[in-house]
Amino acid sequence: MRRLIYRLIVLILFLSLLQPSHLMRAAQRSNAGKASVGWDSVPLILARIKPPVFPARDFKITDYGAVADGKTDSTEAIRKAIEACHSAGGGRVVVPIGVFLTGAIHLKSNVNLYISEGATLKFSADPEKYLPVVYTRFEGTECMNYSPLIYAFEQENIAVTGTGTLDGSATDQNWWAWNRKGANGEAPARGSIRKLLDYGERGVPVKDRVFGKGEYLRPNFIQPYRSRNILIEGIKIVNSPMWEIHPVLSTNVTVRNVKISSHGPNNDGCDPESSRDVLIEDCVFDTGDDCIAIKSGRDNDGRRVNVPSENIIVRNSTMKDGHGGVVMGSEISGGVRNVFIENCRMDSPNLDRALRFKSNARRGGFAENVFMRNVEVGRVKEAILTIDFMYETGPNGPYKPVVRNVNIENVKSASSPRVMWIASFPGAVIDDVHFVDCTFNGVETAEMMQNAGGSISFKNVNIVPAKKGSSLDSRSNWP
Repeated sequence: MRRLIYRLIVLILFLSLLQPSHLMRAAQRSNAGKASVGWDSVPLILARIKPPVFPARDFKITDYGAVADGKTDSTEAIRKAIEACHSAGGGRVVVPIGVFLTGAIHLKSNVNLYISEGATLKFSADPEKYLPVVYTRFEGTECMNYSPLIYAFEQENIAVTGTGTLDGSATDQNWWAWNRKGANGEAPARGSIRKLLDYGERGVPVKDRVFGKGEYLRPNFIQPYRSRNILIEGIKIVNSPMWEIHPVLSTNVTVRNVKISSHGPNNDGCDPESSRDVLIEDCVFDTGDDCIAIKSGRDNDGRRVNVPSENIIVRNSTMKDGHGGVVMGSEISGGVRNVFIENCRMDSPNLDRALRFKSNARRGGFAENVFMRNVEVGRVKEAILTIDFMYETGPNGPYKPVVRNVNIENVKSASSPRVMWIASFPGAVIDDVHFVDCTFNGVETAEMMQNAGGSISFKNVNIVPAKKGSSLDSRSNWP
């Protein structure tokens, strides 16, 4: 009995300590030292992003047998130059003036592939030139497939630089045709994609997900995979089979002063996927799909890998044609966090949105801590901000997507159908979306808000209708 009474006394004393004041102080102690994510985080991220430096040694591909006639296959000459550079401890593999035909290029550690002014690397449109298959990701699902045009696997200190041109040679007669509907009403790629998604859903080992010859999964253009210390700078990219710059599971990536003009299907400009500490600056994107799309794997295969994309800075860049200026998703099952967009210009009658989030209940995933400021938007076709959780399969699935802590500050636009287009479903989360000090001119109609969910706030926001007397009156501090 005495032991029971003693235990009751101890319990009462313990509970007396759990008053709100004690709980608050305990919570404060547990949060001590945890820095909140905001623009103050940018210098810390930038301090970790350091482009690789290479020894002052040059290896000209013409010294290894490459011919600048645009017809002679220089693949083997480029391979030999890369191997010599790597074996010597690193340097530049130089593509001099002229047009050089090549197949897949595989970079090795400490190699900078340098494309000189007036030089073009013209990639063959023959799929055989991208065999044997390599470990890669196709639209967020890991597999063995055709090699990307420029590929690196588990390498460090690698670069593609210069002021020359990378031409993927894609047209509607070769790579792009794989995604165009045929006489049966279906694109050749559809069957291969269904097979890959089935492998991902069933958890088939990646080594057994073999595609390549006989299948129709197009290769990406530049793909560093499980690599670190990466620089893509100065080059121009045209005619890509699909996604142009696609770092996967990589760290410390700089994409700088790159000009992309490629309007084929799925021609995203830059797609950091499950990667961290990424800087994209001073670039021009003119694309057939999203200008920048931040990703982290698709459906069950993305959850299996379970690596988010995080700490990504986009600044001083121009977005022209494209489905979105900066996009999170749709392959976002591993999540996205800490994205900072500033001092960009987005303008084209063929640009659909400025900032876009897209997912569904099969993808799930989260996008949090996304900040946009000091962005000039000209004309967009749909909205300044789009959150689309009805994308493709919509609510059909058990994984509810999340968008939270989105801050849009000092964004100005000249013309758009609306400011926001939000389509969601019960159970999905949209919370803490804030507009501050923004002016949206030429707005044509009311906002589309379907299951918009949690808090969306506006401070010092002006919306100016496209025409006097329209249903939208000029408003301040909207809504």
